[in-house]
Amino acid sequence: MTSIRGRLVDLLHDLIIEAEVTIADGRIAGIRPLDPDGEDLPYIIPGFVDAHVHIESSLLVPAEFARLAVVHGTIATVSDPHEIANVCGLAGVEFMIANGRTVPFTFCFGAPSCVPATGYETAGAALDAAAVEGLLQRNEIKYLSEMMNFPGVLNKDPEVMQKIASAHALGKPVDGHAPGLRGETAKQYIDAGISTDHECFTAEEALDKLRYGMKILIREGSAAKNFDALIGLLNEYPDRMMFCSDDKHADSLVEGHIDRLCARAVARGIDPFKVLKAACLNPVLHYRLDTGLLRSGDPANLVLVKDLRSFNVLSTYIGGVLVAENGVSKIARRSPPPGEPINSFHALPRVPGDFRFAGPTASGHVASRDLIPVIGALDGQLITSKLMVPVANFRPAPAGFLHANPGKDLLKIAVVNRYRPAPVALAFIRNFGLKSGALASSVAHDSHNIVVVGADDESMCRAVNLIIARKGGLSCVNGEKEAILPLPVAGLMSMDDGYQVAEDYIALDAMVKQLGSTLGSPFMTLSFMALLVIPHLKLSDQGLFDGDLFQFLP
Repeated sequence: MTSIRGRLVDLLHDLIIEAEVTIADGRIAGIRPLDPDGEDLPYIIPGFVDAHVHIESSLLVPAEFARLAVVHGTIATVSDPHEIANVCGLAGVEFMIANGRTVPFTFCFGAPSCVPATGYETAGAALDAAAVEGLLQRNEIKYLSEMMNFPGVLNKDPEVMQKIASAHALGKPVDGHAPGLRGETAKQYIDAGISTDHECFTAEEALDKLRYGMKILIREGSAAKNFDALIGLLNEYPDRMMFCSDDKHADSLVEGHIDRLCARAVARGIDPFKVLKAACLNPVLHYRLDTGLLRSGDPANLVLVKDLRSFNVLSTYIGGVLVAENGVSKIARRSPPPGEPINSFHALPRVPGDFRFAGPTASGHVASRDLIPVIGALDGQLITSKLMVPVANFRPAPAGFLHANPGKDLLKIAVVNRYRPAPVALAFIRNFGLKSGALASSVAHDSHNIVVVGADDESMCRAVNLIIARKGGLSCVNGEKEAILPLPVAGLMSMDDGYQVAEDYIALDAMVKQLGSTLGSPFMTLSFMALLVIPHLKLSDQGLFDGDLFQFLP
Protein backbone atom coordinates (compact mmCIF):
# COMPACT_ATOMS: atom_id res chain seq x y z
CA MET A 1 0.00 0.00 0.00
CA THR A 2 1.28 3.45 -0.98
CA SER A 3 0.24 6.89 0.30
CA ILE A 4 0.74 10.20 -1.51
CA ARG A 5 0.10 13.61 0.05
CA GLY A 6 -0.66 16.70 -1.97
CA ARG A 7 -3.17 19.25 -3.19
CA LEU A 8 -5.66 17.06 -5.02
CA VAL A 9 -7.29 18.72 -8.05
CA ASP A 10 -10.89 17.53 -8.42
CA LEU A 11 -11.82 18.45 -11.99
CA LEU A 12 -15.36 17.09 -11.66
CA HIS A 13 -16.23 19.60 -8.95
CA ASP A 14 -13.67 22.38 -9.55
CA LEU A 15 -12.13 21.84 -6.12
CA ILE A 16 -8.62 21.65 -4.72
CA ILE A 17 -8.21 19.93 -1.35
CA GLU A 18 -5.18 18.89 0.64
CA ALA A 19 -5.45 15.13 0.86
CA GLU A 20 -3.69 11.84 1.33
CA VAL A 21 -4.31 9.38 -1.50
CA THR A 22 -3.94 5.72 -0.59
CA ILE A 23 -3.11 3.24 -3.36
CA ALA A 24 -3.59 -0.52 -3.20
CA ASP A 25 -3.61 -3.15 -5.96
CA GLY A 26 -3.19 -0.52 -8.64
CA ARG A 27 -6.25 1.50 -7.64
CA ILE A 28 -7.09 4.41 -5.38
CA ALA A 29 -8.17 2.76 -2.13
CA GLY A 30 -9.09 5.99 -0.37
CA ILE A 31 -8.80 9.77 -0.25
CA ARG A 32 -8.42 11.32 3.22
CA PRO A 33 -8.75 15.11 3.50
CA LEU A 34 -5.99 16.81 5.48
CA ASP A 35 -6.13 19.91 7.59
CA PRO A 36 -4.11 22.63 5.85
CA ASP A 37 -0.92 23.22 7.81
CA GLY A 38 1.00 25.48 5.44
CA GLU A 39 3.15 22.67 4.08
CA ASP A 40 4.34 23.23 0.50
CA LEU A 41 2.64 20.24 -1.11
CA PRO A 42 2.67 19.36 -4.81
CA TYR A 43 -0.55 19.29 -6.83
CA ILE A 44 -2.05 15.92 -7.70
CA ILE A 45 -3.77 15.81 -11.10
CA PRO A 46 -5.30 12.89 -13.07
CA GLY A 47 -2.56 12.89 -15.74
CA PHE A 48 -2.41 14.32 -19.23
CA VAL A 49 -4.05 12.75 -22.28
CA ASP A 50 -3.02 13.43 -25.88
CA ALA A 51 -6.48 13.43 -27.45
CA HIS A 52 -5.31 12.59 -30.98
CA VAL A 53 -1.91 11.31 -32.02
CA HIS A 54 -0.36 9.03 -34.59
CA ILE A 55 2.28 7.24 -32.51
CA GLU A 56 4.07 6.28 -35.73
CA SER A 57 4.95 9.93 -36.40
CA SER A 58 7.18 9.97 -33.32
CA LEU A 59 9.38 7.50 -35.26
CA LEU A 60 9.06 5.27 -32.16
CA VAL A 61 7.11 2.10 -31.45
CA PRO A 62 4.41 2.54 -28.76
CA ALA A 63 6.55 1.19 -25.91
CA GLU A 64 9.30 3.73 -26.60
CA PHE A 65 6.78 6.55 -27.05
CA ALA A 66 5.42 5.76 -23.59
CA ARG A 67 8.91 5.78 -22.04
CA LEU A 68 9.39 9.37 -23.19
CA ALA A 69 5.84 10.61 -22.66
CA VAL A 70 5.45 9.65 -18.98
CA VAL A 71 8.29 12.01 -18.07
CA HIS A 72 5.93 14.84 -19.03
CA GLY A 73 2.97 13.47 -17.09
CA THR A 74 1.21 11.87 -20.07
CA ILE A 75 -0.57 8.72 -18.95
CA ALA A 76 -2.72 8.03 -22.03
CA THR A 77 -3.09 8.73 -25.72
CA VAL A 78 -6.00 8.52 -28.12
CA SER A 79 -4.00 6.84 -30.87
CA ASP A 80 -4.96 6.45 -34.51
CA PRO A 81 -2.90 3.57 -36.04
CA HIS A 82 -3.86 4.85 -39.47
CA GLU A 83 -0.26 5.21 -40.65
CA ILE A 84 0.88 1.62 -40.12
CA ALA A 85 -2.52 0.36 -41.31
CA ASN A 86 -1.92 2.04 -44.68
CA VAL A 87 1.34 0.11 -44.95
CA CYS A 88 0.57 -3.26 -43.34
CA GLY A 89 -3.22 -3.42 -42.91
CA LEU A 90 -4.74 -5.25 -39.95
CA ALA A 91 -1.37 -6.78 -39.08
CA GLY A 92 -0.05 -3.27 -38.48
CA VAL A 93 -2.88 -2.45 -36.07
CA GLU A 94 -2.23 -5.73 -34.25
CA PHE A 95 1.45 -4.81 -33.94
CA MET A 96 0.62 -1.46 -32.32
CA ILE A 97 -1.80 -3.01 -29.82
CA ALA A 98 0.60 -5.80 -28.88
CA ASN A 99 3.61 -3.51 -28.50
CA GLY A 100 1.58 -1.04 -26.43
CA ARG A 101 0.62 -3.79 -24.00
CA THR A 102 4.25 -4.31 -23.00
CA VAL A 103 4.39 -1.09 -20.96
CA PRO A 104 2.27 0.53 -18.21
CA PHE A 105 0.45 3.12 -20.30
CA THR A 106 -3.05 3.57 -21.74
CA PHE A 107 -3.06 3.44 -25.53
CA CYS A 108 -6.63 4.04 -26.69
CA PHE A 109 -6.49 2.80 -30.28
CA GLY A 110 -9.08 3.56 -32.94
CA ALA A 111 -10.21 1.69 -36.02
CA PRO A 112 -8.65 3.42 -39.06
CA SER A 113 -11.47 4.73 -41.23
CA CYS A 114 -9.57 5.61 -44.40
CA VAL A 115 -7.20 2.90 -45.62
CA PRO A 116 -6.29 3.93 -48.22
CA ALA A 117 -6.93 7.59 -47.51
CA THR A 118 -8.04 8.25 -51.09
CA GLY A 119 -8.28 6.44 -54.40
CA TYR A 120 -5.64 8.75 -55.88
CA GLU A 121 -2.57 7.12 -54.31
CA THR A 122 -1.04 3.67 -53.87
CA ALA A 123 -1.14 2.25 -50.35
CA GLY A 124 0.04 -1.07 -48.98
CA ALA A 125 -3.36 -2.22 -47.75
CA ALA A 126 -7.11 -1.58 -47.74
CA LEU A 127 -9.62 -1.87 -44.90
CA ASP A 128 -13.21 -2.08 -46.10
CA ALA A 129 -16.33 -1.52 -44.00
CA ALA A 130 -16.42 -5.16 -42.88
CA ALA A 131 -12.82 -5.03 -41.66
CA VAL A 132 -13.46 -1.75 -39.83
CA GLU A 133 -16.56 -3.19 -38.17
CA GLY A 134 -14.52 -6.18 -37.02
CA LEU A 135 -12.01 -3.86 -35.37
CA LEU A 136 -14.72 -1.76 -33.75
CA GLN A 137 -16.17 -4.86 -32.11
CA ARG A 138 -12.96 -5.32 -30.12
CA ASN A 139 -12.89 -3.93 -26.58
CA GLU A 140 -9.47 -2.33 -27.03
CA ILE A 141 -10.68 -0.34 -30.06
CA LYS A 142 -12.50 2.65 -28.57
CA TYR A 143 -13.54 4.76 -31.55
CA LEU A 144 -13.59 5.21 -35.33
CA SER A 145 -10.48 7.13 -36.29
CA GLU A 146 -10.54 10.41 -38.18
CA MET A 147 -12.90 10.32 -41.14
CA MET A 148 -10.64 12.05 -43.65
CA ASN A 149 -12.84 11.27 -46.61
CA PHE A 150 -15.08 14.26 -46.02
CA PRO A 151 -16.20 14.30 -49.70
CA GLY A 152 -17.42 10.74 -49.10
CA VAL A 153 -19.38 11.89 -46.06
CA LEU A 154 -20.90 14.85 -47.87
CA ASN A 155 -21.83 12.67 -50.86
CA LYS A 156 -23.07 9.84 -48.61
CA ASP A 157 -20.73 7.23 -50.07
CA PRO A 158 -22.18 3.85 -48.97
CA GLU A 159 -18.85 2.43 -47.76
CA VAL A 160 -18.07 5.55 -45.75
CA MET A 161 -21.53 5.72 -44.21
CA GLN A 162 -21.38 2.03 -43.27
CA LYS A 163 -18.19 2.58 -41.28
CA ILE A 164 -19.80 5.48 -39.41
CA ALA A 165 -22.96 3.45 -38.80
CA SER A 166 -20.93 0.56 -37.36
CA ALA A 167 -19.32 2.87 -34.82
CA HIS A 168 -22.65 4.39 -33.83
CA ALA A 169 -24.25 0.95 -33.44
CA LEU A 170 -21.52 0.00 -30.98
CA GLY A 171 -21.76 3.28 -29.09
CA LYS A 172 -18.28 4.42 -30.10
CA PRO A 173 -17.44 8.00 -31.12
CA VAL A 174 -16.33 8.99 -34.62
CA ASP A 175 -13.37 11.33 -35.01
CA GLY A 176 -13.39 13.95 -37.72
CA HIS A 177 -10.99 15.51 -40.19
CA ALA A 178 -12.52 18.42 -42.08
CA PRO A 179 -9.97 21.12 -42.86
CA GLY A 180 -11.61 24.30 -44.09
CA LEU A 181 -15.21 23.11 -43.94
CA ARG A 182 -17.55 25.93 -42.91
CA GLY A 183 -21.24 26.70 -42.82
CA GLU A 184 -23.71 24.22 -44.26
CA THR A 185 -21.06 21.78 -45.46
CA ALA A 186 -19.57 21.68 -41.94
CA LYS A 187 -23.03 21.13 -40.50
CA GLN A 188 -23.73 18.32 -42.96
CA TYR A 189 -20.45 16.64 -42.03
CA ILE A 190 -21.15 16.98 -38.30
CA ASP A 191 -24.75 15.82 -38.68
CA ALA A 192 -23.44 12.54 -40.06
CA GLY A 193 -22.46 11.81 -36.46
CA ILE A 194 -18.87 12.98 -36.43
CA SER A 195 -17.92 14.37 -33.05
CA THR A 196 -14.45 15.96 -33.18
CA ASP A 197 -12.07 17.85 -35.43
CA HIS A 198 -8.37 18.57 -34.98
CA GLU A 199 -7.80 20.27 -38.34
CA CYS A 200 -9.03 23.83 -37.61
CA PHE A 201 -6.35 26.40 -38.33
CA THR A 202 -8.41 29.53 -37.63
CA ALA A 203 -10.59 30.47 -34.67
CA GLU A 204 -13.43 31.32 -37.06
CA GLU A 205 -13.48 27.81 -38.49
CA ALA A 206 -13.33 26.22 -35.03
CA LEU A 207 -16.11 28.47 -33.73
CA ASP A 208 -18.27 27.53 -36.70
CA LYS A 209 -17.92 23.84 -35.84
CA LEU A 210 -18.36 24.39 -32.10
CA ARG A 211 -21.68 26.11 -32.76
CA TYR A 212 -22.85 23.05 -34.67
CA GLY A 213 -22.06 20.85 -31.67
CA MET A 214 -18.60 19.52 -32.54
CA LYS A 215 -15.73 19.18 -30.09
CA ILE A 216 -12.50 20.87 -31.15
CA LEU A 217 -8.98 19.63 -30.51
CA ILE A 218 -6.24 22.22 -30.22
CA ARG A 219 -3.33 20.74 -32.16
CA GLU A 220 0.30 21.57 -31.56
CA GLY A 221 2.61 19.09 -33.24
CA SER A 222 6.04 19.17 -34.85
CA ALA A 223 4.67 20.58 -38.12
CA ALA A 224 1.07 21.75 -37.62
CA LYS A 225 0.81 24.36 -34.87
CA ASN A 226 -2.67 25.74 -34.19
CA PHE A 227 -2.39 26.56 -30.47
CA ASP A 228 -2.03 30.32 -30.90
CA ALA A 229 -4.98 30.52 -33.28
CA LEU A 230 -7.39 28.45 -31.15
CA ILE A 231 -6.46 28.75 -27.48
CA GLY A 232 -8.69 31.78 -26.87
CA LEU A 233 -11.78 29.61 -27.47
CA LEU A 234 -11.01 27.53 -24.38
CA ASN A 235 -12.36 30.30 -22.15
CA GLU A 236 -15.83 30.01 -23.65
CA TYR A 237 -15.92 26.27 -24.41
CA PRO A 238 -13.95 24.55 -21.61
CA ASP A 239 -16.08 21.39 -21.76
CA ARG A 240 -15.76 20.89 -25.51
CA MET A 241 -12.08 21.31 -26.23
CA MET A 242 -9.03 19.08 -25.86
CA PHE A 243 -5.30 19.20 -26.54
CA CYS A 244 -3.51 16.99 -29.05
CA SER A 245 -0.23 16.74 -30.94
CA ASP A 246 -1.41 14.71 -33.98
CA ASP A 247 2.14 14.21 -35.25
CA LYS A 248 5.16 14.72 -32.99
CA HIS A 249 8.73 13.65 -33.69
CA ALA A 250 10.87 12.09 -30.97
CA ASP A 251 13.04 15.18 -30.44
CA SER A 252 9.95 17.28 -29.79
CA LEU A 253 8.57 14.64 -27.41
CA VAL A 254 11.79 14.75 -25.39
CA GLU A 255 11.28 18.49 -24.89
CA GLY A 256 7.65 18.34 -23.76
CA HIS A 257 4.13 17.20 -24.44
CA ILE A 258 0.66 18.24 -23.20
CA ASP A 259 2.31 19.68 -20.06
CA ARG A 260 3.86 22.49 -22.13
CA LEU A 261 0.50 23.38 -23.70
CA CYS A 262 -1.00 23.71 -20.23
CA ALA A 263 1.74 26.08 -19.15
CA ARG A 264 1.30 28.19 -22.28
CA ALA A 265 -2.47 28.33 -21.79
CA VAL A 266 -2.24 29.48 -18.16
CA ALA A 267 0.34 32.07 -19.20
CA ARG A 268 -2.37 33.44 -21.53
CA GLY A 269 -4.57 34.04 -18.48
CA ILE A 270 -6.85 31.00 -18.87
CA ASP A 271 -8.13 29.49 -15.63
CA PRO A 272 -6.16 26.34 -14.67
CA PHE A 273 -9.37 24.34 -14.18
CA LYS A 274 -10.41 25.06 -17.78
CA VAL A 275 -6.93 24.14 -18.98
CA LEU A 276 -6.86 20.86 -17.06
CA LYS A 277 -10.30 19.94 -18.30
CA ALA A 278 -8.98 20.10 -21.86
CA ALA A 279 -5.80 18.25 -20.91
CA CYS A 280 -7.03 15.59 -18.46
CA LEU A 281 -10.80 15.38 -18.18
CA ASN A 282 -12.53 15.89 -21.54
CA PRO A 283 -10.68 13.12 -23.43
CA VAL A 284 -11.41 10.63 -20.63
CA LEU A 285 -15.12 11.41 -20.72
CA HIS A 286 -15.43 11.59 -24.51
CA TYR A 287 -13.58 8.34 -25.27
CA ARG A 288 -14.60 6.58 -22.03
CA LEU A 289 -11.03 5.89 -21.09
CA ASP A 290 -10.43 3.65 -18.10
CA THR A 291 -7.67 5.87 -16.73
CA GLY A 292 -9.36 7.30 -13.66
CA LEU A 293 -10.18 10.80 -12.47
CA LEU A 294 -8.80 10.70 -8.91
CA ARG A 295 -11.84 9.06 -7.33
CA SER A 296 -11.85 6.18 -4.85
CA GLY A 297 -11.84 2.94 -6.84
CA ASP A 298 -10.33 4.54 -9.95
CA PRO A 299 -7.09 3.25 -11.47
CA ALA A 300 -4.21 4.88 -9.60
CA ASN A 301 -3.06 6.98 -12.56
CA LEU A 302 -1.93 10.33 -11.24
CA VAL A 303 0.70 12.98 -11.71
CA LEU A 304 2.38 15.28 -9.21
CA VAL A 305 3.21 18.75 -10.52
CA LYS A 306 5.04 21.55 -8.76
CA ASP A 307 2.30 24.11 -9.42
CA LEU A 308 -0.57 24.95 -11.76
CA ARG A 309 1.44 27.53 -13.70
CA SER A 310 4.57 25.81 -14.97
CA PHE A 311 3.12 22.29 -14.67
CA ASN A 312 6.64 20.95 -14.10
CA VAL A 313 6.14 17.23 -13.55
CA LEU A 314 7.68 15.81 -10.39
CA SER A 315 6.44 12.24 -10.72
CA THR A 316 4.04 10.09 -12.71
CA TYR A 317 2.18 7.03 -11.44
CA ILE A 318 0.34 4.53 -13.62
CA GLY A 319 -1.53 1.71 -11.92
CA GLY A 320 0.04 2.86 -8.69
CA VAL A 321 3.55 2.27 -10.05
CA LEU A 322 6.07 5.12 -10.23
CA VAL A 323 6.90 5.33 -13.95
CA ALA A 324 8.74 8.68 -14.03
CA GLU A 325 10.41 10.92 -11.47
CA ASN A 326 12.26 14.22 -11.78
CA GLY A 327 12.60 14.00 -15.54
CA VAL A 328 13.73 10.37 -15.65
CA SER A 329 11.61 7.58 -17.11
CA LYS A 330 11.42 4.42 -15.02
CA ILE A 331 9.77 2.30 -17.70
CA ALA A 332 12.25 -0.42 -18.61
CA ARG A 333 13.36 -0.54 -22.23
CA ARG A 334 12.10 -3.62 -24.04
CA SER A 335 14.41 -5.67 -26.25
CA PRO A 336 13.26 -5.89 -29.88
CA PRO A 337 11.63 -9.22 -30.74
CA PRO A 338 13.68 -11.58 -32.93
CA GLY A 339 13.17 -11.69 -36.68
CA GLU A 340 12.43 -9.10 -39.33
CA PRO A 341 10.28 -6.13 -38.27
CA ILE A 342 6.80 -5.86 -39.77
CA ASN A 343 7.02 -4.01 -43.09
CA SER A 344 5.85 -3.77 -46.69
CA PHE A 345 8.63 -2.43 -48.88
CA HIS A 346 9.28 -3.57 -52.44
CA ALA A 347 10.91 -0.60 -54.17
CA LEU A 348 13.98 -1.19 -56.33
CA PRO A 349 16.93 1.24 -56.67
CA ARG A 350 16.45 4.25 -58.93
CA VAL A 351 18.67 6.12 -61.38
CA PRO A 352 18.97 9.93 -61.77
CA GLY A 353 17.13 9.83 -65.08
CA ASP A 354 13.98 8.76 -63.21
CA PHE A 355 13.81 12.27 -61.74
CA ARG A 356 13.84 14.26 -65.01
CA PHE A 357 10.91 16.67 -65.30
CA ALA A 358 9.44 17.13 -68.76
CA GLY A 359 8.65 20.82 -69.31
CA PRO A 360 6.03 22.26 -71.68
CA THR A 361 8.24 22.06 -74.73
CA ALA A 362 8.99 18.38 -74.04
CA SER A 363 5.49 17.18 -73.17
CA GLY A 364 3.03 19.68 -74.60
CA HIS A 365 0.46 18.75 -71.91
CA VAL A 366 0.76 21.67 -69.49
CA ALA A 367 -2.38 23.84 -69.31
CA SER A 368 -0.38 27.00 -69.93
CA ARG A 369 2.91 26.86 -71.78
CA ASP A 370 4.07 29.82 -69.69
CA LEU A 371 3.18 28.63 -66.19
CA ILE A 372 4.09 25.59 -64.08
CA PRO A 373 2.02 24.63 -60.97
CA VAL A 374 4.22 24.67 -57.85
CA ILE A 375 3.48 23.47 -54.32
CA GLY A 376 4.01 26.18 -51.72
CA ALA A 377 5.01 24.59 -48.39
CA LEU A 378 3.94 26.57 -45.31
CA ASP A 379 5.94 26.41 -42.10
CA GLY A 380 3.81 25.28 -39.17
CA GLN A 381 0.88 24.19 -41.35
CA LEU A 382 -0.22 21.05 -43.18
CA ILE A 383 -2.00 23.03 -45.88
CA THR A 384 0.00 24.24 -48.85
CA SER A 385 -0.47 27.07 -51.30
CA LYS A 386 -1.01 26.57 -55.02
CA LEU A 387 1.44 28.66 -56.99
CA MET A 388 1.68 29.20 -60.73
CA VAL A 389 5.27 30.06 -61.68
CA PRO A 390 6.52 31.17 -65.13
CA VAL A 391 8.65 28.60 -66.92
CA ALA A 392 11.40 31.19 -67.23
CA ASN A 393 12.09 30.83 -63.49
CA PHE A 394 13.27 27.23 -63.91
CA ARG A 395 16.64 26.05 -65.19
CA PRO A 396 16.15 24.51 -68.63
CA ALA A 397 17.84 21.29 -69.64
CA PRO A 398 18.34 19.59 -73.04
CA ALA A 399 15.29 18.13 -74.79
CA GLY A 400 12.88 20.43 -72.98
CA PHE A 401 13.40 19.07 -69.46
CA LEU A 402 13.39 21.41 -66.45
CA HIS A 403 15.80 21.47 -63.50
CA ALA A 404 15.27 22.87 -60.03
CA ASN A 405 16.45 26.44 -59.49
CA PRO A 406 17.63 26.81 -55.85
CA GLY A 407 18.50 30.46 -56.48
CA LYS A 408 14.77 31.17 -56.84
CA ASP A 409 13.76 28.60 -54.19
CA LEU A 410 12.28 26.30 -56.82
CA LEU A 411 13.15 22.75 -55.84
CA LYS A 412 12.03 19.48 -57.33
CA ILE A 413 9.77 17.10 -55.39
CA ALA A 414 9.18 13.45 -56.25
CA VAL A 415 7.14 10.56 -54.85
CA VAL A 416 8.43 7.03 -55.46
CA ASN A 417 6.04 4.08 -55.14
CA ARG A 418 7.42 1.75 -52.47
CA TYR A 419 4.92 -1.09 -53.02
CA ARG A 420 5.40 -1.95 -56.69
CA PRO A 421 7.35 -0.79 -59.77
CA ALA A 422 5.95 2.45 -61.18
CA PRO A 423 7.13 5.70 -62.77
CA VAL A 424 8.30 8.43 -60.40
CA ALA A 425 5.77 11.24 -59.85
CA LEU A 426 7.37 14.69 -60.18
CA ALA A 427 6.55 18.32 -59.45
CA PHE A 428 8.16 21.48 -58.08
CA ILE A 429 7.97 22.99 -54.61
CA ARG A 430 8.82 26.25 -52.86
CA ASN A 431 9.80 27.27 -49.30
CA PHE A 432 12.02 24.32 -48.43
CA GLY A 433 14.95 26.64 -49.08
CA LEU A 434 17.66 24.09 -49.94
CA LYS A 435 20.68 25.54 -51.74
CA SER A 436 22.03 22.09 -52.56
CA GLY A 437 21.47 18.41 -51.82
CA ALA A 438 18.24 16.58 -51.00
CA LEU A 439 16.19 15.11 -48.16
CA ALA A 440 13.93 12.07 -48.41
CA SER A 441 11.52 10.12 -46.23
CA SER A 442 9.48 6.91 -46.26
CA VAL A 443 7.17 8.64 -43.76
CA ALA A 444 4.82 10.28 -46.27
CA HIS A 445 1.22 10.60 -45.14
CA ASP A 446 -0.94 8.76 -45.75
CA SER A 447 0.22 5.96 -48.03
CA HIS A 448 3.88 6.28 -47.05
CA ASN A 449 5.56 6.03 -50.37
CA ILE A 450 8.99 7.68 -50.57
CA VAL A 451 8.92 11.48 -50.83
CA VAL A 452 12.00 13.51 -51.70
CA VAL A 453 12.82 17.19 -52.22
CA GLY A 454 16.09 18.26 -53.75
CA ALA A 455 18.17 20.76 -55.66
CA ASP A 456 19.38 18.27 -58.29
CA ASP A 457 18.36 14.90 -59.70
CA GLU A 458 21.53 13.07 -58.62
CA SER A 459 21.14 14.05 -54.96
CA MET A 460 17.45 13.12 -55.01
CA CYS A 461 18.25 9.72 -56.45
CA ARG A 462 20.93 9.02 -53.81
CA ALA A 463 18.65 10.09 -50.96
CA VAL A 464 15.90 7.77 -52.23
CA ASN A 465 18.27 4.83 -52.71
CA LEU A 466 19.56 5.18 -49.14
CA ILE A 467 16.00 4.62 -47.95
CA ILE A 468 15.36 1.75 -50.36
CA ALA A 469 18.50 -0.04 -49.16
CA ARG A 470 17.25 0.13 -45.53
CA LYS A 471 13.59 -0.50 -46.39
CA GLY A 472 12.59 2.73 -44.72
CA GLY A 473 14.03 5.81 -43.08
CA LEU A 474 14.82 9.50 -43.26
CA SER A 475 17.83 10.54 -45.31
CA CYS A 476 19.84 13.58 -46.32
CA VAL A 477 22.49 13.93 -49.05
CA ASN A 478 24.83 16.79 -49.92
CA GLY A 479 27.80 16.22 -52.19
CA GLU A 480 29.82 13.34 -50.74
CA LYS A 481 28.01 13.55 -47.40
CA GLU A 482 25.05 11.34 -46.69
CA ALA A 483 23.14 10.32 -43.57
CA ILE A 484 20.15 8.12 -42.78
CA LEU A 485 17.97 7.35 -39.78
CA PRO A 486 16.71 3.81 -40.48
CA LEU A 487 13.02 3.07 -39.80
CA PRO A 488 12.66 -0.68 -40.34
CA VAL A 489 9.23 -1.03 -38.69
CA ALA A 490 6.83 -0.44 -41.60
CA GLY A 491 9.26 2.19 -42.90
CA LEU A 492 7.80 4.42 -40.16
CA MET A 493 9.38 3.53 -36.81
CA SER A 494 12.62 2.51 -35.15
CA MET A 495 12.95 -0.18 -32.48
CA ASP A 496 15.90 1.66 -30.94
CA ASP A 497 15.99 3.60 -27.68
CA GLY A 498 13.72 6.63 -28.00
CA TYR A 499 16.27 9.08 -26.64
CA GLN A 500 18.89 7.86 -29.11
CA VAL A 501 16.41 8.15 -31.99
CA ALA A 502 15.76 11.73 -30.88
CA GLU A 503 19.50 12.51 -30.94
CA ASP A 504 19.93 10.94 -34.37
CA TYR A 505 16.96 12.88 -35.69
CA ILE A 506 18.33 16.16 -34.30
CA ALA A 507 21.62 15.56 -36.16
CA LEU A 508 19.79 14.80 -39.40
CA ASP A 509 17.55 17.85 -38.98
CA ALA A 510 20.62 20.03 -38.45
CA MET A 511 22.18 18.70 -41.65
CA VAL A 512 19.09 19.69 -43.65
CA LYS A 513 19.08 23.17 -42.13
CA GLN A 514 22.75 23.57 -43.03
CA LEU A 515 21.64 23.09 -46.64
CA GLY A 516 19.53 26.23 -46.28
CA SER A 517 16.12 25.06 -45.09
CA THR A 518 14.40 27.59 -42.82
CA LEU A 519 11.49 25.28 -41.96
CA GLY A 520 11.07 24.54 -38.27
CA SER A 521 10.72 20.80 -38.93
CA PRO A 522 11.75 20.00 -42.53
CA PHE A 523 11.18 16.24 -42.32
CA MET A 524 7.76 16.59 -40.71
CA THR A 525 6.74 19.15 -43.34
CA LEU A 526 8.11 16.86 -46.07
CA SER A 527 5.99 13.97 -44.77
CA PHE A 528 2.80 15.93 -45.43
CA MET A 529 3.55 16.95 -49.01
CA ALA A 530 1.88 13.74 -50.20
CA LEU A 531 -1.19 14.11 -47.93
CA LEU A 532 -3.96 14.59 -50.48
CA VAL A 533 -6.79 15.16 -48.00
CA ILE A 534 -5.25 18.46 -46.86
CA PRO A 535 -5.52 21.28 -49.45
CA HIS A 536 -4.41 22.88 -51.59
CA LEU A 537 -1.77 21.23 -53.77
CA LYS A 538 -0.03 17.91 -53.02
CA LEU A 539 1.86 15.16 -54.87
CA SER A 540 1.00 11.46 -54.70
CA ASP A 541 2.80 8.60 -56.41
CA GLN A 542 0.22 8.99 -59.19
CA GLY A 543 0.60 12.70 -59.86
CA LEU A 544 0.02 16.31 -58.80
CA PHE A 545 -3.28 16.61 -56.92
CA ASP A 546 -5.57 19.60 -56.40
CA GLY A 547 -7.14 19.18 -52.94
CA ASP A 548 -9.83 21.78 -53.61
CA LEU A 549 -11.07 20.20 -56.84
CA PHE A 550 -10.17 16.74 -55.45
CA GLN A 551 -8.67 15.66 -58.74
CA PHE A 552 -5.33 15.44 -60.50
CA LEU A 553 -4.01 18.41 -62.40
CA PRO A 554 -3.46 17.68 -66.08
